[in-house]
Amino acid sequence: MKKTTLMYFMACVILLFSCKNKQSDDDNSDTNTNAIPLITVKDSKFYKGEAPYYFVGTNYWYGPLIAAKNIGDRDRLIKELDLMKSVGIDNLRILVGAEGDGGDSRVHPALQPEQGVYNEDLLDGLDFLMSEMRKRNMYAVLYLNNNWIWSGGMSEYLQWNGYGEVPNPFLEQYSWDQYMTYTSQFHSCKPCKEAFYNHVKFIIQRTNIYTGLKYSEDNTVMSWQVANEPRVLMSPDHEKAFTSWLNETIDLIASLDPNHLISTGTEGKHGFLQDIDMYERVHTNKNIDYLVMHMWPKNWGWYDIDNEKESTLLSIEKATTYMDEHILVAQRLQKPIVMSEFGFPREKESLSKEASVANRNIFYNAIFDRITESKKKQGVLAGLNFWGFAGYAKTNPDNGKWMHGDDFTADPPQEPQGLNSVFASDTSTLKIIKKANKQLME
Repeated sequence: MKKTTLMYFMACVILLFSCKNKQSDDDNSDTNTNAIPLITVKDSKFYKGEAPYYFVGTNYWYGPLIAAKNIGDRDRLIKELDLMKSVGIDNLRILVGAEGDGGDSRVHPALQPEQGVYNEDLLDGLDFLMSEMRKRNMYAVLYLNNNWIWSGGMSEYLQWNGYGEVPNPFLEQYSWDQYMTYTSQFHSCKPCKEAFYNHVKFIIQRTNIYTGLKYSEDNTVMSWQVANEPRVLMSPDHEKAFTSWLNETIDLIASLDPNHLISTGTEGKHGFLQDIDMYERVHTNKNIDYLVMHMWPKNWGWYDIDNEKESTLLSIEKATTYMDEHILVAQRLQKPIVMSEFGFPREKESLSKEASVANRNIFYNAIFDRITESKKKQGVLAGLNFWGFAGYAKTNPDNGKWMHGDDFTADPPQEPQGLNSVFASDTSTLKIIKKANKQLME
């Protein structure tokens, strides 16, 4: 064989081998849809690929904000994702983005500062967060709206569409009844709903600039949640308008994304005028893949700052009853159920990171026992998302009020910063989270 022919032949072999290796690398790359198993529902359980999936996850609503390229803190984000992963947390409940001008007690900056106008830096942040979660085999529960003013939410859509100024209940001149009466109009406001549906379409059909995947094709998405704590407000008469809006939204999401799960984001019967039958009625839509409930011992008057030891035990007792009531509904509807919010304050409701979390740990341990027990029995209680993870956030315990430019914590802007947050320094709490997740992996 001539030298030139031999060299040509060897070059072709090397090129062929290189192309084959590149194809193999591409098949295993981060953009491969199947690189992370899809979460599905079968036999009233979650499945991660072929194995049942039970989890202790967290709320990380502000993730896209600190993931943003310009206004964020990506070093903090990476450290926090790594820390969460190290204690077995692989399920994060995340706010897609806020709405409005970020006024008093509200998230700033907002993903939608004006209706249909998007902050590109925060879209980039959402994409970056999802790509980093994907690298760590973590799953996102993405909620698309909010019943509460702290992120704009439904009341902001009303203000955008001519319903007057939002009666902010954190201002002295307005009450919570005024705010909820105002917000209840959202579910029958045609232009508000159309604007929200446009937002839903925009996000679900978006292509992530870091992975090249549409959100509807990315297995990092465990589920879409309609909203944070959507409620039947003020009166049973509101159920019809609320249910109509909820079903329209759920069916729209299902049509846009047949791959991923859908849940409502409700609190449980607490969001349905304490009517467990109403909660069950609202969740009969076949496109609702699993149920959710929330639990707030302090907000609901179970926990007493002046009687912490006894009221912590009372909180556990009431929590058990509340969970059992909703688990029965899940069993009847043959769907898994997740407690996707629960929080507990530090000793004396202190905002200091140095304050004791002993009572919180007692409460957390009791709730974690429920999920590990459910896993052993292959029960319908399938997941927990504690509220919430604040990682390496810096706070001022003497003040507690969130101001524009401050670090984001798990506590929303209207709440004292650090009240329910689990920080990286809360090593005793992280230890019991890690223990629970290890048990769920066995």
